[in-house]
Amino acid sequence: MRTPAEVPSLDPDRPNGRRRPLILSASMGAGHDTVAAELARRAAAQGHEPHVADLLRLLPYGLGGGLRRSYQASVRHVPWAYAGVYGAFLRGGRGPRPSGVPLARLAGDRLTELVERLDTDVVVSVFHLGAQLTGHLRARGVLRVPSAVFLVDFAVHRQWLHPGNDQYLCLTDEVAAEVRRALDTPAVTTGPAVAPGFRAPAPGTGRWRERFAGQAPGRPAVLLSAGAWGAASRPDATARLLSGAGYLPVVLCGRNPRLRARVSRVPGVLALDWVDDMPGLLAAAYALVDNAAGQTAVQALAAGLPVIGHRPLPGHGVDGVRRMSALGVSELAQDGSALLSALGRLTEDGPERAERVARGRALFRGDPMAYVAGL
Repeated sequence: MRTPAEVPSLDPDRPNGRRRPLILSASMGAGHDTVAAELARRAAAQGHEPHVADLLRLLPYGLGGGLRRSYQASVRHVPWAYAGVYGAFLRGGRGPRPSGVPLARLAGDRLTELVERLDTDVVVSVFHLGAQLTGHLRARGVLRVPSAVFLVDFAVHRQWLHPGNDQYLCLTDEVAAEVRRALDTPAVTTGPAVAPGFRAPAPGTGRWRERFAGQAPGRPAVLLSAGAWGAASRPDATARLLSGAGYLPVVLCGRNPRLRARVSRVPGVLALDWVDDMPGLLAAAYALVDNAAGQTAVQALAAGLPVIGHRPLPGHGVDGVRRMSALGVSELAQDGSALLSALGRLTEDGPERAERVARGRALFRGDPMAYVAGL
């Protein structure tokens, strides 16, 4: 088995060490695109010339849009159906399992054309179908530049894994070890990639605190995340529970006006649509109630905000929330009483809160693009 690479230096044979990375994302909600944008920002800051592409736009016949719409509908309205798809296609297991390669490789010609047109010298996938595609093309010798995979999940599912890729960049040591066990491919731990504003004093914090105080004086603001698509299990019931316990539930409804209208009818609740100032909001809150172990949870860890998993989405949401809890960077509350108990123990300046915050921030180890630069 190949061993993980050390942190690389820039290639001295290239003018000024400049690279042209192509970052392969997917417009599934906002999480993958958020990561891709941050990797591109870091690459540009290091003097490289990044380009971000949406894998769904590279799929022919409108398949990308159909895939996005079907996934959105399933997690919003029939989550049990997505749980079935996850179990069949994504979760590991013995025996023959369906592969993502047949769908992903339909974008192969467009990807290789884009790589040639942009004079790309490394491809970085932040979406599992992208990892399947680049691994397939590398194994066949069609993609002639290195491919890296930034595995953005806390729990590995099988569609992230393809032996053709050159390197995996992982959030945790546990994920990197799983990748190395499954593939003959280097895997290193970099931690998550979030914008620097989440790890610095946020200018908008004061405005959010004023808004919370005007809405519910003296009540700690607890954020409830429903993701970009506003997909959540009974957020109105959770908000009612928190309001009755003396908290100000702040429900992040994403781009789901129906969810916002429904939650707004719960007394004592602040329902928000899409929020641009997430650093300020996170810095002003008491805790985050999370259901997906996605980018909002990662951003909260960077901001020093405790995270509690509750009513996770099926499939990758359940697995990710459980893995975060096992790592000690969050806590999984199985029911309402456990949620209130967890919130009660996370008192301001208390030892449990301080330890949880320290564990979360310890995840942020390095810059994934520093490894990419050496491929």
